[in-house]
Amino acid sequence: MPRNDDHSCADCRQLNCYRHDKMYPTFCLTEALEPGQREEVLATYRGDELDARMARASAEVEGQYYGKLTRVEETLVFARKIGARKIGIATCIGLIEETRVFAKFLKQGGMEPYAVLCKVGSIDKTEIGIPDEIKVKPGNDESCCNPVLQAMLLNQWKSDLNVLVGLCVGHDSLFIRHSEAPVTTLIAKDRVLGHNPVAALYTSHSYCKRLFDADRIDGLK
Repeated sequence: MPRNDDHSCADCRQLNCYRHDKMYPTFCLTEALEPGQREEVLATYRGDELDARMARASAEVEGQYYGKLTRVEETLVFARKIGARKIGIATCIGLIEETRVFAKFLKQGGMEPYAVLCKVGSIDKTEIGIPDEIKVKPGNDESCCNPVLQAMLLNQWKSDLNVLVGLCVGHDSLFIRHSEAPVTTLIAKDRVLGHNPVAALYTSHSYCKRLFDADRIDGLK
């Protein structure tokens, strides 16, 4: 179990757990593992169960294609390595064109893609308790995103692997919670930064200084 203090891996400057070329800090989570905990997890990664196959496939993709393939291509290779063929795509309506290209790519790679749009079911936001004034365009029909139904439909289709394409923050969490198949993310939604959320972190000392404006952050509710 993690030690009872405020330090975590985000505070570590040694990263000795990777190549064993430095020293572990006193608060190291690796050093604080309970007896048998490492072996218990290691057992999960061995054998022929899905978790073990996914662990090996992920490491193989990294080792074989490090810096050589795009994430689109890596997704295909990962699917092949775990024996997945039926690829569910949970897509945002704003990225439907990108989904069409991705589905075409998967078909080219011998996969069977099946996309479910976030607005499936066509449930107006007011039906789930959202006031009309909080709609993007108040006074209009505006269906809410429906990640639970997306997951249900892909579960019915019996997908082998589900891919997230631009689901909103929180909607992605709901989808993952209800998906029976393993889930990977192709595109993380960020409307401001062109779906490149890490740019906010890269520019936190320049264009995105607002990240550390305490008053502004406190006011975000």
